[in-house]
Amino acid sequence: MSAVMLAANRPTEFRFEPADHAAISAFVYDAAGILLPPGKMQLVYGRLAPRVRACGLTCFADYIDLIDQDEVERTRALDALTTNHTSFFRESHHFDHFMEHAWPALDQRLASRGKVRIWSAACSSGEEPYSLLMAMFGTERGNGQRLARTDLRVLGTDLSTEILEAARAGRYSLETAASIPQPLRSVWVARDGDQAEVHPLVRERVAFRKLNLLESWPMRGMFDAIFCRNVMIYFDETTKERLQSRLADQLEPGGFLYIGHSERLAASVAPRFTCVGRTTFQKVAS
Repeated sequence: MSAVMLAANRPTEFRFEPADHAAISAFVYDAAGILLPPGKMQLVYGRLAPRVRACGLTCFADYIDLIDQDEVERTRALDALTTNHTSFFRESHHFDHFMEHAWPALDQRLASRGKVRIWSAACSSGEEPYSLLMAMFGTERGNGQRLARTDLRVLGTDLSTEILEAARAGRYSLETAASIPQPLRSVWVARDGDQAEVHPLVRERVAFRKLNLLESWPMRGMFDAIFCRNVMIYFDETTKERLQSRLADQLEPGGFLYIGHSERLAASVAPRFTCVGRTTFQKVAS
């Protein structure tokens, strides 16, 4: 495979050899379990070339040496390589299922002074947990105020520190916010110049935390629903199986697991669930 070169009209050109890609792929797999095969060489180059330039380096080999030694830059490299596309109400059938089959009982529990816990794993820039909360709050501001006084919490986790800062801010381009259904957008999103800001009542219900899904998890409690979508496609089969088993362990019996449209449960994990919809699974009661 030939080296990748930056386009001539860019400020700086860097040579990116297959050996450089192999070294970076090994680093990302060890850190996050993500596979970056040779076909991802151009993507890796595009994500990391700005970091090579920002560090004042002239080649990828030197950058690889740097991330081996510098923990801060290693985190920045991982952030650049693991930030993925998302959108409000992406794969909307999951939100429809949650509102129809999970939420009525959970809402009733909250009304009886119980607690509800939902986990948005690999939440990226926050659109997923905010979508969930806007759906639960509905189109009446008073209902959102009622739920804000209950023990309802959503955990949003991601590997990228940079993307989590954006999630906490809750500010998006008007184009990004346009995918929120208008009846919800009119109540829970305010325009601020050329940006859209999520209402504080919604933002305050989410705790955003950095978490590597492959490392130990600090959460001790169980979740009523877990959204872990479009992240397992980057893992090998062994990593997927291990992660799915841990997700099942963290889910209440009868709770729901939502995964990405191209993802499937491992054969060893599937018996712990009943398939109740498209890439939607309910944990079998023990």
